[in-house]
Amino acid sequence: MKEITTEKIRKYLETTDRAMAKLVVIVPERSHLRRMAEDFLVMARSYRADAGHFYEKGDHVNAFACVNYAHGWLDAGARLGFWDVGGDDVLFTLAE
Repeated sequence: MKEITTEKIRKYLETTDRAMAKLVVIVPERSHLRRMAEDFLVMARSYRADAGHFYEKGDHVNAFACVNYAHGWLDAGARLGFWDVGGDDVLFTLAE
């Protein structure tokens, strides 16, 4: 069984941070989808914060779970077209 190392957690946290920094919300302000896009970002940021909390406590299992949930919200938003990610299919899972 593979271990969830400090280096692996740090890599995932940094990747998610880069993805959050890159995305630009493109759903128009008055669209009913804007609230959903904002909610996706709140969820991603919340899970990322939880991941950092668990990482600082040395709880790598929960940190790993939370950072993956965070990035999942980012990927889902990218696939739904909530944000522009510049076609980056390394940081995001895109439809095309």
